[in-house]
Amino acid sequence: MKQPTKHVFSYNIFLIGFMGSGKSAISDYLSEHYAMEKIEMDDQIAHREGMSISEIFDTHGEEYFRNLETGLLIELEDKKNVVVSCGGGTPMRENNVRQMKKTGKIVWLTADPETIYKRVKDSDDRPLLKGHKNTAYISQLMQQRRPKYEAAADLTIATDGKERAAICEELIQKLTEWEKQI
Repeated sequence: MKQPTKHVFSYNIFLIGFMGSGKSAISDYLSEHYAMEKIEMDDQIAHREGMSISEIFDTHGEEYFRNLETGLLIELEDKKNVVVSCGGGTPMRENNVRQMKKTGKIVWLTADPETIYKRVKDSDDRPLLKGHKNTAYISQLMQQRRPKYEAAADLTIATDGKERAAICEELIQKLTEWEKQI
């Protein structure tokens, strides 16, 4: 395996975007190749609660789950050089966005509804798509979330038709350019 490149960021990188936009794949790549700690918010919350995200939604409701997300973001205040794969709904709360901006840069990963559908169609772990797994519904939900994603994002990167390495190179290049401007 290739040795990780040492590039320490003085801040965290928060990956936001609709489910299936590539947040997990990109956080994995950045962790492997840029020596960053990785936090997968949904996995961390599921592990702590001892149940799947779907079970959390079914048992406690969405509000309870969103409160767990906020709590996890607050825990990251003292960390640096962490890549965080956020749940798709994380930036829907303005206090979550403020919390992320306190400690890092927010990168919005985008993809077309057709791409999203191809990536999530075989997954049963998407509670918001329960009974609605089609491009029309995905498109509708994406449009509802678009204004919040746009308002939160420091950078936007389209992931359609790109390999992980190319997406990560673009992300690192844009962050490096941003760092030179400050």
